[in-house]
Amino acid sequence: MKKILVTYNMFREGFAGLERKYDVTFPVGSKDFTYKEVMDIVHEYDALCPMFDFPVNKELIDRGTKLRLIANYAVGYNNIDVAYALEKGLTVANTPDPTTDPTANVALALLLDTARRVTECDRKLRTLGAKMKVGVLENLGMKVTGATLGIIGMGRIGKALCKRARACGMDVIYHNRRPLDLNEETKTGAVYVTMDELLGQSDFVSINAPYTSDTHHIIGEGELKKMKRTAILINTSRGPLVDEKALIKALQTGEIQGAGLDVFEFGDYPSPELPEMDNVVLTPHIGTQTTYSRIEMAKAVSNNVIGFFEDDRPVSRVLRP
Repeated sequence: MKKILVTYNMFREGFAGLERKYDVTFPVGSKDFTYKEVMDIVHEYDALCPMFDFPVNKELIDRGTKLRLIANYAVGYNNIDVAYALEKGLTVANTPDPTTDPTANVALALLLDTARRVTECDRKLRTLGAKMKVGVLENLGMKVTGATLGIIGMGRIGKALCKRARACGMDVIYHNRRPLDLNEETKTGAVYVTMDELLGQSDFVSINAPYTSDTHHIIGEGELKKMKRTAILINTSRGPLVDEKALIKALQTGEIQGAGLDVFEFGDYPSPELPEMDNVVLTPHIGTQTTYSRIEMAKAVSNNVIGFFEDDRPVSRVLRP
């Protein structure tokens, strides 16, 4: 019987199908396995299922002498040395489908919130009460209907956000490694542009690209200077796609209007300047944080493992770093 090692003990109902077929090891209780614990036992297992923040590096891959599959609990896979895993003949899988709609919903929520100053006004009402200024010329926001959204990365989440933005009456332009084919582009209603054109034309810029060495700081000081002074930046992808120090400077000097951030460059928390800014909306990486989505992600991990070993269902393979 195949042996499967899961580094976390959550959303077990999503693993029911996997547990019926294989010998599955979970951590005891609510704590995840530590890196050292996995290093000590990974040589016994045929597949490893890490959480998105668990490092799967060369040393661990080398220790997993029986490993054939790394099935990540995440759409991203920057926690895994994918190039080395593929070089060693392993298959790497991820869970894109269950993350698409909830992440696109959060991106749209951040866009609307920042544009209409919802969180800012809520905070002022709670702290100032009747002392808050309320009037015809107070708390003016930005229009959304008729505005232009620029999407960087037109994959599953980018397309899902495009659909939502179009429903709000927005015009959508996008930049990708390569344009969508004509039929798909026509279906989305989005228009392919260069990166410079996107930055210069967009009222809102949403980052929906994966994090790789090529996309590190895809938005930096130079890119921020090319954006409209009235533009708002949205990031629900990965923090290091944005040079956070450059973003803080751009917000402080008025180079751009605002930002809605679900992820941060230096870990789970934003740089201390960001929470002090009224024109910034912050959420703690909640893109997939619904109970339903988390269970569906566990099912997707299970299906990747079963599909790999049984060849009876699709496997979401990561084909390159």
